[in-house]
Amino acid sequence: MLLVADALLAVLPDDVTALGGLTVGADAAAYCTAAVAATRGRALKAFCVRKETKDHGAGGRIAGALDPGDRVAITEDAVTRGVSMLEAADVVLAAGAEVALLAPVVDRGGTCEAMAAERGLAFRALVTAPDLGFPYERDA
Repeated sequence: MLLVADALLAVLPDDVTALGGLTVGADAAAYCTAAVAATRGRALKAFCVRKETKDHGAGGRIAGALDPGDRVAITEDAVTRGVSMLEAADVVLAAGAEVALLAPVVDRGGTCEAMAAERGLAFRALVTAPDLGFPYERDA
């Protein structure tokens, strides 16, 4: 997880204030990266987007620290089609935050980057399937 945190911190724009994504795929990367960032003097909020609205407690789809106006990076452990990352982006936008970057740890599908571009969202996978010696799932 320290390697993942280092890699995410290396690609996050300096003005990003929060990191998260759809639970469970984003949770470990987001919270670990925020913790490592704090040890390095960078305040970075972490949150997760629930798969459905919670009707008790604080409610809503977002758990953790996210405020309107935050500049957000959406992360996930592995992305195949990209649907979950875009769903998380929609929830973040609806909460009044701005999506600055989609940054999955592994892009194994090869389709998310184009889907993000269609919506005007920046995309940067830390590692791709071809980097690991495998074809993208769309090409397999």
